[in-house]
Amino acid sequence: MSNSSDWWYDEAAGPMVRPYAMVSGRTRPKPAGEDLTLTTQVRALRTTTDQGTLSVEHLEIIKLCRKPLSVAEVAAYLHAPLVVVKVLLSDLIQRGDVITSSPSTKVVPVDMNLLQKVLDGVRAI
Repeated sequence: MSNSSDWWYDEAAGPMVRPYAMVSGRTRPKPAGEDLTLTTQVRALRTTTDQGTLSVEHLEIIKLCRKPLSVAEVAAYLHAPLVVVKVLLSDLIQRGDVITSSPSTKVVPVDMNLLQKVLDGVRAI
């Protein structure tokens, strides 16, 4: 830090923004985003949006979610806490910029013979 007016900037880390500042102090997603889990898939519906009303983080999420990503992946790419990403995603869901889908919870029958053959093949290696 070269100057006392640069107290908010760390040369190694870049500008520091507290997570609560990214979401205006909100700690809970809006009702549209209450069912977001780590594995919920998020996909952007719109690639061009009204940039005047969205934060940089919102725009980055839309850019990232051109292909489906899980909520956990979005948080990792943004280097942001999960709760912050859930709040940001709930904003975008409410605006209609992204859609979500939960992974299937359908139980798939297991073929024990197939699993045994795979295990035998792995052991043979």
